[in-house]
Amino acid sequence: MSLGHRVVKATLKHVPHLLCRVHDRDLDKVPMKGPLILVSNHINFLEIPILYTHLQPRSVITLAKVETWDNPLLGYLFDMGGAIPLRRGEADVVAIRRALAALAAGGILAIAPEGTRSNHGRLQRGNPGVGLLALRSGAPLMPLVFHGNEALQRNLVRLRRTDFHIAVGQPFHIESQGTRVKGRVRQDIVDEIMYQLAALLPPANRGEYADLESATERYLRFPTGSCSNITAKHGGRATT
Repeated sequence: MSLGHRVVKATLKHVPHLLCRVHDRDLDKVPMKGPLILVSNHINFLEIPILYTHLQPRSVITLAKVETWDNPLLGYLFDMGGAIPLRRGEADVVAIRRALAALAAGGILAIAPEGTRSNHGRLQRGNPGVGLLALRSGAPLMPLVFHGNEALQRNLVRLRRTDFHIAVGQPFHIESQGTRVKGRVRQDIVDEIMYQLAALLPPANRGEYADLESATERYLRFPTGSCSNITAKHGGRATT
């Protein structure tokens, strides 16, 4: 590892802690080996360096919009982290193949189905795609959410540190149940995934997925002996 790489890595690790009180104990739930899709919400820039540095020695590969590389500095940082450029709004076969290869090699792939930062911290509608990656790879999904960092900007103005919370839930697999995964089914799958994220968030942050009573789990399979994140956190009535 070059000196420049070490300096950047150290900076990425410590800057979030200067700006925030990072409550990251739940990251201990992330397994230390095996392929894994970390599916999360996306509020602002703090989340990627947290995952990149706090899950070491495991490497975390992310999908990032190809426009990110228009900025030389961001392009350098994302290349250093092994990020995969993604052309949004189209079936980016190259990005999909690279993501599947990372999972086949036993890596962690971090995906935010919202597709863009919310800034306000409320869940936005999930975009289909993560379900297909899960089906094709056979990798488990683990929900991981951030909250509190939506207050970063206003706290900086007031010279206050921000409480940055991270919560990790129960892993699960996606099963198609013999149904052709296209159109409405693809959206149903990602909506079921997003409800699992919502269950880990405070009510004010659940946004499009605030009504946990409407959640279904038809395409989700949890390990034997464990229950869904909705049931575990709220005793919800998710149906299959």
